[in-house]
Order: sequence, then C-alpha cells, then structure tokens
Amino acid sequence: MKQLFDEVSYSCSKLVTQKYSTSFSLAAKMLSPKIRAAIYNIYGFVRFADEIVDSFHDYDKEDLLNRFEQDYYLSKEKGISLNPILNAFIHTVNQYQIPDHLVQSFLKSMRADLHKTEYTTEEDYKAYIYGSADVVGLMCLKVFVNGNNDQYNTLKDAAMRLGSAFQKVNFLRDLKDDMDILNRSYFPNINLRALDTDSKNIIIADIEADFDFAFKNGILNLPVEAKLGVYMAYRYYKKLLKKLKNTPSSKITNTRIRVSNPMKINLLARSYIKYKLNIM
Repeated sequence: MKQLFDEVSYSCSKLVTQKYSTSFSLAAKMLSPKIRAAIYNIYGFVRFADEIVDSFHDYDKEDLLNRFEQDYYLSKEKGISLNPILNAFIHTVNQYQIPDHLVQSFLKSMRADLHKTEYTTEEDYKAYIYGSADVVGLMCLKVFVNGNNDQYNTLKDAAMRLGSAFQKVNFLRDLKDDMDILNRSYFPNINLRALDTDSKNIIIADIEADFDFAFKNGILNLPVEAKLGVYMAYRYYKKLLKKLKNTPSSKITNTRIRVSNPMKINLLARSYIKYKLNIM
C-alpha cells in the first residue's frame, strides 16, 4: 500500500532529524502534532542536500547534488519517489504549496558550497544566507500558517531574520571546521583566522539585531501550533550565542562551542514554563 510507504517515508525524515540535530528535534517535539511531520520532512530534505556538499568528500559531490535535484523534480512530477526523504518532502511541498523558487534558492546556495570558498561582499553573503537559511524559515512558515497568505506575508520578514540569525550563529560556531576542513569563509571583510574581539562583537551585534526583530515581529505572533517549538529553537540559539559571546575569540577559532544536552533539556523546561505562563 502506498499509504504504508508514505508512513515509512515520514518516519525516515523524523529519524534524520533525531540523528542529525538533538536541538532541532527537541524544538520540533514542541510543535503541534498536526504540523510536526511536515517540519521533519523539510528538515530531512535540507539536511540531505547539506550533507552532500559538506560531508561526502570521497565522492563526486556535484554529481550527487545534481542527481538529488533531478530526482526531486522527477518525483514531484510523478508524485512518488523511492527515496523516502524526497517522497516525504514532495508531500509537504504539495500540501502546503511551498513555491518552487524557495527550493531553487536553497539548492543554489548548496551548489555554491561546491566551489565558492570566500564571501567578500555583503551582497554575496546575504544572497548565500537567503538561500541556505531564510528560505528554510519561509518553507516552515508555509506550514505554520497553513494557507493563510495574509498571515504569511505579515510574518515573512521575521521568519527570514530568524533563519539568518540561526545560520550566522552556525557560521560562528563552526569557524574551525569551515576553515580547516571545508576551506570556507562566510563572514565578509573579516580575517577569521585572526578573529579579534572587535570583529567578533560586530558579528554578534548583527545576530542580536536579527533575533530581536524576529522575536518581536514574528515569534510572538505565530499560530499557537508553532509558537512553542519556534520559541524553543530561538532560546537554544540565543543560549549558544551567549556562550560564543563569552568565549575568547582565539578559542572560537580553535574549538566548536556547544550547548550540553542537560542544558538543552533545562532550556526546554524553562521555555515551556514561560510559554504556559504567557511570559515569553
């Protein structure tokens, strides 16, 4: 039965989320069950594409990404894929009318990671972040508002700013691996191998502005089905940013700063209490 295969596909996307990101998985559990599976499906798709360009060093990454994209569009046309991650994602794309330009922008940024190693202008930097992060926020927002276009347009800018904030925190956290393993430098006009306090503070101030805008103009106004889950993800990344802010610049370039699993559980509990007491 096709229904059974679809259930297996959804389970695969959930498993990918759980295996690759403890923090995102915890946040997703705080979403309403009505929309949780769709968010797993989005995560599974973007995670697989990201893994192709970041991890599969012994293989032809460009060929893998091209085939992944081709398989996606063929599957979308046929309505089925034997790749369970794609099969689940096309269901969510169709159900929530996720526009193709969001998928294309995401794949464009993933393709840039195959060859581009340095971002020297604000324009290129912002374009990469839009494709790699902002559009993922917009895909999720399509699920959250479930066809309410007025609500989507009202929350659109905040969703993009939150996606930007998450991505910039990732850039700062992953400086060492990005430079040493992937030979990438995302922040423009900053010598990341000799990151100083002033440069780090400029980056952090920019991220804090994104978070502030996203919280006031987006998170507080999300549909109830999505609010707690997004708030939990926001709290986690804010905690990670605080740790980065309190870490010497030299240490950031030599190690990966993390939020421990016990701290994640603590954040989850405190976020839930604040949400229930309406003191977010």
